[in-house]
Amino acid sequence: MRLLLRRDQRSGLLGKVIFILEVRADLSNEERANIKKYKLGETELYASHEMIDRGSGLLGMASRFAHKAMTINVSVSDLQNGKRIEIKDIVEMLAIEDQIKEAAKTFKAVLEAASHFGGEEAIEI
Repeated sequence: MRLLLRRDQRSGLLGKVIFILEVRADLSNEERANIKKYKLGETELYASHEMIDRGSGLLGMASRFAHKAMTINVSVSDLQNGKRIEIKDIVEMLAIEDQIKEAAKTFKAVLEAASHFGGEEAIEI
């Protein structure tokens, strides 16, 4: 698996810069097969979790909808298909990028383990 990252930027409505991070994984056929076999597509690799008071009733429903729209999630399927993330802060973008890199490394280890079920692995010590 190779993790492909692309950074870009655009101007927002009021001229403020919006940073764009595009992430995608270049997967081997075996890795794709293991993702499908073990149903790992919906596995969450990254999620931003901002705590807000969600309230109740109509206001609560509106705040839950707004929270869902503001939350950034990256799943295994997102990496397979590619995901575009738009962020207003460059520091936040770099933090998200680092967390996605770490999550991808961990997921690569999961795929390595999945490839050895039903077989034998020799480890040189």
